[in-house]
Amino acid sequence: MRQISSRFSIAVHTLSLIAVMPNECTGDVIAQSVNTNPVIIRRIMSKLKQAGLIDVRPGVGGASLLKDPADITLLDVYRALEVVEDGELFNFHKHPNPKCPVGNMIEHTLRAELIEAQTAMEQRLNRVTIQQMMDQIYVSE
Repeated sequence: MRQISSRFSIAVHTLSLIAVMPNECTGDVIAQSVNTNPVIIRRIMSKLKQAGLIDVRPGVGGASLLKDPADITLLDVYRALEVVEDGELFNFHKHPNPKCPVGNMIEHTLRAELIEAQTAMEQRLNRVTIQQMMDQIYVSE
């Protein structure tokens, strides 16, 4: 099974780091923390900025949150990154045989289950905030 892109976890990492170090958090600092290429961080930060979650200072650099960490949910991050195509987590295979009793009905039968699974995941992501993630990080230290 193909996994959701790591952009999601990198974005959560990025937002948490910006919350902890708002005046020092440049793309290079974040890239070092994530241990990835700064270009990847800039792309993710661009999406977070478009979603109204962060502000990026030109020139000197650095980023700051536009919302309190307690007001940014994991669902906000998930949606900002457009991790899934057309808002649907699950995709269907194309052109099953309509003459086959399974092929004829599989998408119709399975779609409701998959929508319910995606809805449950999104509801869970909506209950967790960046602040809660940061609180867990501090407890672990």
